[in-house]
Amino acid sequence: MTNISYEVFPPNSTVGNEHLCQTLATLKNSQPAFISVTCSSKTANLAQETVRIADKVQNDCHVPAIAHLPALYLSKDDVDSILAKLKVHNVNRVLVLRGDERPNLEKKNDFRHASDLVDYIHINYPEFKITGACYPEIHPESKNMVDEIAHLKLKVDAGCDQLITQLFLDNRNYYRFREICTIAGINVPIIAGIMPITNVRQATRILKTGSVTVPAKFQSILSKYKDKPVALKQAGIIYAIDQIADLVTNDVAGIHLYTMNQAETACQIHRNIGALFETKSA
Repeated sequence: MTNISYEVFPPNSTVGNEHLCQTLATLKNSQPAFISVTCSSKTANLAQETVRIADKVQNDCHVPAIAHLPALYLSKDDVDSILAKLKVHNVNRVLVLRGDERPNLEKKNDFRHASDLVDYIHINYPEFKITGACYPEIHPESKNMVDEIAHLKLKVDAGCDQLITQLFLDNRNYYRFREICTIAGINVPIIAGIMPITNVRQATRILKTGSVTVPAKFQSILSKYKDKPVALKQAGIIYAIDQIADLVTNDVAGIHLYTMNQAETACQIHRNIGALFETKSA
């Protein structure tokens, strides 16, 4: 059976931290396969909060934690230090990304691509399991899908154990991408990243990026309920549930829910389709 996992992010306030603690306490009840923790771009020490929250997930919630690492903004010394801290907390999983361009952060020169950091960790820290990110509708900087798959294969061959997709709203794009990966010899599990769109702000941000296809069915939801926030939230959750049910039926490797630190939405989804998931933590 397919399993479910969640993503949370480090808060930037005391109130946010209290909210996240409540969120984690709720999420652990669904026995997720893991909870990933993003890396904040708002602090000088990028991974300090990521490590702290990963420790909480791993040791307080007793759920396997995955700590995000942005390759562009980490030196070898940074990585050595972060992995040493993670090992102290018995966290042995990382998600390696290149990292988005951030004008407020200084790039380091040790890892220009995610594959460089994957290779470094795989060789020097073989005890760590490495997850990579992938883009069913190609990364905005890729020339085409051929270019996208070539870079992805480099990353997987460097040592990725599994992949998690960026969000998508049309399952056909996931199935097409999965088939292309199989043809290219990319044989690691490809977990589907799903983000329930529950408010206009989220929807506007996605539409502005232009990197996610918005199907006519979802466009109709936005058009009908854009001025009805309660109805839009409910319709967005139902849409995500429909996506997940279809993916699980078609043997997806796993569902990774981008929670935005909102346990209520995640729980509402799990209540409706929890029977589809394997509940034993991996």
